[in-house]
Amino acid sequence: MKKSGPRVVGTWPDQAHHTPEQREKARIVLEFYQRFVIEHDPSVGPKFFGKSYTQHNPMVADGREGLRLFAETLRERFPDLEVEIKRVLVDGDFVILHVYSSINVCQTGTRGMAVMDIFRLEGDRIVEHWDVMQEIPETAANGNTMF
Repeated sequence: MKKSGPRVVGTWPDQAHHTPEQREKARIVLEFYQRFVIEHDPSVGPKFFGKSYTQHNPMVADGREGLRLFAETLRERFPDLEVEIKRVLVDGDFVILHVYSSINVCQTGTRGMAVMDIFRLEGDRIVEHWDVMQEIPETAANGNTMF
């Protein structure tokens, strides 16, 4: 059964300052996120990734094979993973996603994670990825949310 896509909040495609090329880069990353993160499809490597792929998350190996193994881990450990994309930013060859993730909610009873995923593309292929994840705390020292 195909899971519904990540919810994208905001109107980034309608913002005039994004060029058609930037919109296309964002579309590629969002389609990858749907297939890989939501649907846990480990076969997406050849469609979305360059022959050389550098992964900066220390828990995931470089290359398409490292990504495939990570997809299998996601599917096994977090079958009900939900994400909500709060922001999509595009700067040159970089697409940045600001994401709410339920990755640890069921296992730990926490409030989820705030995630920043940074993708670098060459043409229409993802060639590099960074991410930063932070648990959403029960309380904050200020009145602001993480999103």
